[in-house]
Amino acid sequence: MIVLALNAGSSSLKFALFEGEKVLNRGVIERIGQPGGPADMQEAVKRMAKRVEAVCGWERVGAVGHRVVHGGTRYSKPARVTPELKEAVAELAVLAPLHNPLNLVVLEAAEALAPKVPHVAVFDTAFHQTLAPSAYLYGLPREVYEKHGVRRYGFHGISHAYAVQTVADWLNRPVRSLRLITLHLGNGASLCAVKNGQSVDTSMGFTPTAGLVMGTRCGDVDPAAVCRLEALGYDPQALMEKEGGLKGLCGDSDMRAVLRRAEAGEETAREALAVYVRQIRRYLGAYWLELGGVDALVFTGGVGERAATIRQMVCEGLRPFGVVLDETKNARHARDISAQETKVRVLVVPADEERAIARETLAVLQA
Repeated sequence: MIVLALNAGSSSLKFALFEGEKVLNRGVIERIGQPGGPADMQEAVKRMAKRVEAVCGWERVGAVGHRVVHGGTRYSKPARVTPELKEAVAELAVLAPLHNPLNLVVLEAAEALAPKVPHVAVFDTAFHQTLAPSAYLYGLPREVYEKHGVRRYGFHGISHAYAVQTVADWLNRPVRSLRLITLHLGNGASLCAVKNGQSVDTSMGFTPTAGLVMGTRCGDVDPAAVCRLEALGYDPQALMEKEGGLKGLCGDSDMRAVLRRAEAGEETAREALAVYVRQIRRYLGAYWLELGGVDALVFTGGVGERAATIRQMVCEGLRPFGVVLDETKNARHARDISAQETKVRVLVVPADEERAIARETLAVLQA
């Protein structure tokens, strides 16, 4: 069976065709709604549809898997797409206004292209539905959670879950035997503490803005500062989601540019990197304590996979905790960048959310 995996973001559409584990074709359509890109997500879907037709023809597609960002507390695992599920995705748009509506657009457009095959929704929040109340509740009146769903949800679950399973395969160990900290570092970024194969804590919260410093997202900030900014006439949401992060700190959201500027000695870029790494290490320390020890640190995502400097900065000074990096392996982006004497493995897993979506889609259909 050929499975089409669709991964819609706020301004991009990634897609891949799989026959079993074999990739027949993959691509990404970027800058949707921006100069030089497709006018909207509908136009992006049309471009994707032409590629599918050229590669294998729609008649050979046996199933379609979709990334859906927010499943709330309703979906703790992937599910067949039904009218009820689509209604739930629309209702949950209040929790993910930048993503769920676009996920729904892609879902319905793909259903029109392939109306006779099963469609499966794979939720980015599902992996974190194993969090205990002590991990997901905020220190707010309980009715805020019970009536309005304000709690920590966590995101990047598809990527974290894929990294966990990949590491278990590499180490030839059962997932449930591992204590891992997975670091998904890209334009969006989050950490996840994983014990017995389950997410026990994660850095993103009610929205994907919380936690780490990211490309344009600020990460954690004092809520009183948000109120103050609003009183001063700023748009806090714009500052925190589109103008914050690395972009706010040094004017560049692209880590490659920030690293080049830092290496050239530019102070604002160096400061931005210092803030970025300090926040990662703050969560790393907390999760180490939460897990009671760690078997492996797992880097994934565009920055996690390709920025050797960031991996080195994150792991610096961790020898007393058993982490020893091999600088040569790190520089050439090896899969295992641990030194021989390390007690905690340091691994790099190439992110492949599309493969994870395809696998989950097949699992749902087989079940």
